[in-house]
Amino acid sequence: MGSRHHLLQEQNRGDQAIGVMKQKAAAVPAAVQNKSRRALGDIGNMVTLRPLDGKQLPAITRPVTRSFCAQLLANAQKDAAEKKKKPLTMDVDNNRAVAKKKAAVKPKAQPVPDNATVIEISPDTKERQKPESSLSKRNKKPQSSLTSTLTARSKAACGLNYKAKAKNIIDIDAGDVDNELAAVEYVEDIYQFYKLVENETRVHDYIHSQPEINDKMRAILVDWLIEVHNKFELTNETLYLTINIVDRFLAAETVARRELQCVGMSAMLIASKYEEIWAPEVNDLVQISDRAYEHRHVLVMEKRILGRLEWNLTVPTPYVFLVRFIKAAAAPPETSVQMENMVYFYAELGIMNYEVVIRFCPSMVAAAAVYAARATMNMSQVWHETLEMHTGFTEAEVMECAKRMAVCHSMAVTDEKRKVIYRKYSNVSKGAVALYPPAKDLLTAALST
Repeated sequence: MGSRHHLLQEQNRGDQAIGVMKQKAAAVPAAVQNKSRRALGDIGNMVTLRPLDGKQLPAITRPVTRSFCAQLLANAQKDAAEKKKKPLTMDVDNNRAVAKKKAAVKPKAQPVPDNATVIEISPDTKERQKPESSLSKRNKKPQSSLTSTLTARSKAACGLNYKAKAKNIIDIDAGDVDNELAAVEYVEDIYQFYKLVENETRVHDYIHSQPEINDKMRAILVDWLIEVHNKFELTNETLYLTINIVDRFLAAETVARRELQCVGMSAMLIASKYEEIWAPEVNDLVQISDRAYEHRHVLVMEKRILGRLEWNLTVPTPYVFLVRFIKAAAAPPETSVQMENMVYFYAELGIMNYEVVIRFCPSMVAAAAVYAARATMNMSQVWHETLEMHTGFTEAEVMECAKRMAVCHSMAVTDEKRKVIYRKYSNVSKGAVALYPPAKDLLTAALST
């Protein structure tokens, strides 16, 4: 009730104030009231002004506001960009844009009204840089990047020098200088690191510690894994990592014969998850093994392998070195594809052979595969200085491993249990490189020792 009474009092006061204002307005002369109205009309632009006492009113110059001027400028620049006109001039008094005339003939100065403001507008265009003369380009020194400078300094501080000193050594990275994905400035350091750490994950002789597994069983498993790899159309990185995981796990833990195929399936599943974009599902692996194992067996073995290897999957496999060594081989364009298929053929024969995997490091296996491939294809120079520099091995050092690969090639034709690699590379899609006769010089040297 109290608040309602207060509101009634406020309304009464308001009515009284309005009444007093009406009385004051009635007391003011009519001429004064008309003058007040005209003044308010001038400020608000709400009414049309009329002549006062028969005289014409002076013209009112209204300034252009910032928002309106900005809109005019944007419209003028848009028109100039579309029509590719010369810079424009803005007549603010008339609110219109006028094209700026050429400065070749100087026009006569025209009087500008006092109440008009002219603003010159030029489009936001950068000045075109003048083309450098051929002499300046010739004298200008090429600027090296900060990364290359720091890399060169670090190599010099460590006493490393990868520059080719001999004239007949080919710079295999010259074509990839502009390719950022090739990492030309770091590729030598990367492979130097691979060479240092490859012995840390190298597999020792473990067959004698496996009571139920021998080297023939391992070869049959690798042969089957290569077949599964082909059916799933997986990458080469997955295959070589799979074999590496199998060997490292067998070297670290005793496995029963009935579990050997499950080890290979789980190793391929791990490698696929690591290397592939779309890894095969567990059910696919179970079906391709003719349901010899269940879904849970593969997952339990996968956990067992990862725990034993301590999740260490980033290791230099022979494939890592194959990519680099094939590039260093620098085969002619007409034979480059054939030679590449031949190198992969010998490399897969090498990883299937237990003696090759145990005796030689991954980089040696890759280098020997390149040597055997070039010898089989009767290359004019089997081992040259470019290969020696990038592989780090001389011809005499890779000869022993290459001879074993040549023997594996000769035996692959008659081996009925392990013919997947031979059939794979006898296909036309692989250049039918397996049909080449093995290198006679390597076979003769292998048989004589």
